[in-house]
Amino acid sequence: MGELARAVNIADLRRMARARLPAVVFDYLDGAAERETTLNDNEAAFTRWLFRPRYGVEISAPDLGVTVMGQKLAWPVLTAPIGYSALMHRHGERGTARAAHRAGIGSILSTISGARMEDVATTGVPLFMQIYLLAGREAGEATLARAKACGVKGLFLTIDTPVAGLRERDFRNGMNHLLGRNHFAKLRYLPDVLAHPGWVAAYFTGASMPSLPNVVVPGEGPLPMTDVAKTLQHSVVTWDDLKWIRESWKGPIAIKGVLTGEDARRAVDGGADAVVVSNHGGRQLDGVAAALDALPEVAAAVGTRCDVLMDGGLRRGGDIVKALALGARAVLLGRGHAYGLAAGGEKGVDRALAIFHADLVRTVKLLGCASVAQLDASFLQRRRETE
Repeated sequence: MGELARAVNIADLRRMARARLPAVVFDYLDGAAERETTLNDNEAAFTRWLFRPRYGVEISAPDLGVTVMGQKLAWPVLTAPIGYSALMHRHGERGTARAAHRAGIGSILSTISGARMEDVATTGVPLFMQIYLLAGREAGEATLARAKACGVKGLFLTIDTPVAGLRERDFRNGMNHLLGRNHFAKLRYLPDVLAHPGWVAAYFTGASMPSLPNVVVPGEGPLPMTDVAKTLQHSVVTWDDLKWIRESWKGPIAIKGVLTGEDARRAVDGGADAVVVSNHGGRQLDGVAAALDALPEVAAAVGTRCDVLMDGGLRRGGDIVKALALGARAVLLGRGHAYGLAAGGEKGVDRALAIFHADLVRTVKLLGCASVAQLDASFLQRRRETE
């Protein structure tokens, strides 16, 4: 029985990822902004809700199917966009997409990806594209044209990154030196790298991601990886950008990074087909509400006008159930699948998704719920503070 097969939960895959990756790379995946208060509260929020099951009900095969932004999924999950995925494992975004395809779910490709969207699209997965406007409108329109040509199903426009959050682990570890082109600056990582020979071999055969193939600067070529942070500060996404993107892109659009009813209504009024309740996994503004805590307000604000998705802190299939019961149509798994990628590449993502799926099936059966479409707040109760 292999090590991946022995993993029974996402925490097991996280431990395996920590052992496989150099500390600087693991901390990039695992860490968040400032005190990491929001990162920790994202997970803790799920413990604030208890299940209210209906027993005496026989359910042999619960219906987990759902339609998200016009795409039918076998269960209500998409893999979230993870920047620098190739640093986790050389399989990167393509391995994640292939695993998602086998699982019957969707996958969202990050703008900060080392894989061309055209190559990821060949995996057959319902592929969505996360959009940062890193190189201006002209480059953005070229990206949209490429996305349309290769069959991307919808866009996820991220609005919560006017500047990069202060991810203190990355700052202390010198993550910018690892991503840079100065090989002398990388010498500081030598002891840790020598302890992870499998990772370093993959890094020097392509995982270093010198540029972004899906962000092509007119007249210059793909945006260098080292320019991402600087460019991000001059690429703030506004509601006016939604207008021209809506004109250029006729497919579904989701607004990612919504935490209030006001922003949710503004997104729908601007033509969004979905909103994603998200605090960027705690990696941007520390001290905001946990995503699960913000979900009911957003769901109530938009009603049935658009799909409501959420991400942040999901580590078990039962967490998915709680999110659906509080108003989400589906969830995005970020670290939840990325730990699997780091632990074992494509097979690791397979294992992570299998764990979530088994948890989800078991939980809805134990709840006495025949279909995820039936989940609502009546299946939950708020934990008392004394409990």
